[in-house]
Amino acid sequence: MRLIAFLTALCLALPAMAETIRLGDRWYEIVLPRAPKGAPQILALHGGGGDPDQFAAASGLGAAATAAGYAVAFPAGSGRRGDRLLTWNGGYCCGYAQRTRVDDIGFLKAVIRDARDRFGLSDRVFVTGMSNGSILSATFAAQNPGLVRAVAGVAGTMDTRRVRVTGPVPLLIIHGTADTMVPYDGGQGDTSLTRTDFASVASVVSAFLAPWGGGLSETSREINRKPDGTTVIVTDYRKGDLPVLRLMTVEGGAHHWPGGRKARLTEGKTQEIDANTQILRFFDLYR
Repeated sequence: MRLIAFLTALCLALPAMAETIRLGDRWYEIVLPRAPKGAPQILALHGGGGDPDQFAAASGLGAAATAAGYAVAFPAGSGRRGDRLLTWNGGYCCGYAQRTRVDDIGFLKAVIRDARDRFGLSDRVFVTGMSNGSILSATFAAQNPGLVRAVAGVAGTMDTRRVRVTGPVPLLIIHGTADTMVPYDGGQGDTSLTRTDFASVASVVSAFLAPWGGGLSETSREINRKPDGTTVIVTDYRKGDLPVLRLMTVEGGAHHWPGGRKARLTEGKTQEIDANTQILRFFDLYR
């Protein structure tokens, strides 16, 4: 009996297996919770030069989210034939997808429809992403506020000069002040692989707050528990009891997914927060 109980517990602890779904010449991977029917779905967008397998492994989001009852789709960006270095067309970035004007907004809508119909998922859709994936996540939410329950972006800023937020959608931002790829204050990053003049985090905050109108309250708190050279400043903009925008500024934080794996990064890797925990906690407010 003890052996059976142990094996049962072990199986429940294992991350869900990903299934690869083809949509024409595009594809996505999906992991499902134990009871997928009616489950809310998260679109998780990899960074520029990444792919679904890489992002799922580096972030650990699939296991964390399915344990909380979400289905997670990891769509694949675009690249030249046979290329695993994939990018998204976020408007002003990045790479092959942006240069060839790939319709990634349409692709994400197709993924949502296919995952919903194929697995019986609900219409409660959440979007998150890293870097180039964060840029597209915010852009998609800005243009489709009626479809997206909430969005979370890590280390990537939407092109606020050209993209308008067309309706209220809750947003979580996690971004480091020492990010040299997508600078917190905007501009071209010192280590960026593109010449993009990135929008500032402040401009994204302003753009997503505008549709909510007046009457918002603002609170701030600090997280500094670890001697890792970083501090997280959490600023909530609330309408009533709910934060419609949460900004997590990682003072001294670099370009990475907090709590994720990034072997080459030695400085600016905060231990103060875990991105998966923060994202799922925020999404749960709007589930």
